[in-house]
Amino acid sequence: MTMIPPGLLPEGLSDRLPPQAEASARLARRVLDTVATHGYERVMPPLAEFEDTLTQRLKSMRAQDLVRAVDPVSQRTLAFRPDMTAQVGRIAATRLRSAPRPLRLSYAGPVIRQKASQLRPEREKMQLGAELIGSDSAAAAVEIVNIAIEALTAAGVTGITIDFTLPDLIDALAAGPLPLGAEELEAVRAELDAKDAGALVAISPAAAAYLPLIEATGPFHAAMERLEAFSAQLGGAIDSRIAGLRAIAKPIGWDITLTLDPTERHGFEFQNWFGFSIFAEGFIGEIGRGGSYAIARAGETDEPAMGFSLYPDPLIDAGFGDERPKRLFLPVGHDVVRAAALRAEGWHTVAALADGEDGAAQRCSHWLDGSEPRAY
Repeated sequence: MTMIPPGLLPEGLSDRLPPQAEASARLARRVLDTVATHGYERVMPPLAEFEDTLTQRLKSMRAQDLVRAVDPVSQRTLAFRPDMTAQVGRIAATRLRSAPRPLRLSYAGPVIRQKASQLRPEREKMQLGAELIGSDSAAAAVEIVNIAIEALTAAGVTGITIDFTLPDLIDALAAGPLPLGAEELEAVRAELDAKDAGALVAISPAAAAYLPLIEATGPFHAAMERLEAFSAQLGGAIDSRIAGLRAIAKPIGWDITLTLDPTERHGFEFQNWFGFSIFAEGFIGEIGRGGSYAIARAGETDEPAMGFSLYPDPLIDAGFGDERPKRLFLPVGHDVVRAAALRAEGWHTVAALADGEDGAAQRCSHWLDGSEPRAY
């Protein structure tokens, strides 16, 4: 039998050591504290659930995409969560079914997936987020988008870009003013995702009518003008969606870059009328995502909801949240009352267990000389 080295971890999994582990906790606290000031209360769903109940709510994933195991107690298959939003939806639809709406919940924890992407090789990620359950209105979207921005700003992130999308726009147009057959619809979605105007025209004259949506992509205000012109050609068919986007964008600060891609659907499989991705300067790929969706409730109409999720691991790796506290070495026989007072002032103390210990080796910047800290 091949022996696995004791320090070897499965592909895509890794340890976080000091000071990154503390930076991760500090960044999570800042995000959660920010959303808490807006009335979002924390929930803590379990790391694993029964596979069948979890997959029912994971509209963007299949059972074979999950890390699974057999529960030795029930002998049923368990699945480790690849996303916490679905779990929050389950809690809202069951345990908190009778709680007053709108219901505001927040969460933080690790998620794990069977396979990683080429862009992000990590299979285990930290996910933080907030969900507003009971409304998917423009007002709810305004709240969610601005809280996401505020939370990232509190974590020290700058150069933020918000990219808006309308995930079910193609379906709505295909079922209404610009009808498409089932096969045409899939082909149109693919070419719009690829932004391939030539291939779109080649599908059919009906597909060519969707060309203006490729042009309505880019910096927000210019793209919105093109989207408004397209809506006018359709007799105002998407004016309500445009009004919603305008309302969402209006209160966002000038230092936030806004863009629009009305047909982007990758990663928005379970969102409906509105979605957004969050990017930050200096980072490849998105660091967060959100939008409107519906929560299934047994025997009842689906419940509207709005939320966002942040994936802060790239921020942590880049040093966000890495504000190391002042570490004070306490020699043998130190004044314990004075040491307690200094901890209350924000110092982190490291007490010597024996004579001759080196405080600098313990990453302390100061040592307690009588009653006063002295720099090394």
